[in-house]
Amino acid sequence: MFDRIIAFLKDLPSASDNRGPSSADDPRIAAAALMFHVMDADGVRQDTEWERMKHILAEAYGLAGEDLDRLVVAGGKADEEAVDLYAFTSVLKRHLDEKARIEFVGLMWEIVFADGELHELEDNTLWRIAELIGVDNRDRILQRQKIQAQATGSSTED
Repeated sequence: MFDRIIAFLKDLPSASDNRGPSSADDPRIAAAALMFHVMDADGVRQDTEWERMKHILAEAYGLAGEDLDRLVVAGGKADEEAVDLYAFTSVLKRHLDEKARIEFVGLMWEIVFADGELHELEDNTLWRIAELIGVDNRDRILQRQKIQAQATGSSTED
């Protein structure tokens, strides 16, 4: 599953491929900003969540070093400056099909469960993001259960 997610994130067009990330209209920045938002929802940024987010972005876009740092900084800045989630979710909704949006929600759950805990604010934030990108409750919950089972070492069938 992770390979499919990485594949769709790599396919997201960049609004500024030649100069690196620079705009919230860039789907890569929108994805990073939402990852920051869910990571910070509970008020505590755990190192494991931070590392998981950076790993996902690095894998998704084949970035390392300064290029990865620029995307992370741009995503963090965009999240800090945002007045709502719609600016980011609308970008992803335009660029991702239904299956990719469901898989993106799975990525967000990976960040949430990276620290081994689910805080109610993280759950609520993910519910709002999923709703805004057009992922129904059933699919959001199935993704949560799947990622939670992986995080705890339980086995689940696809």
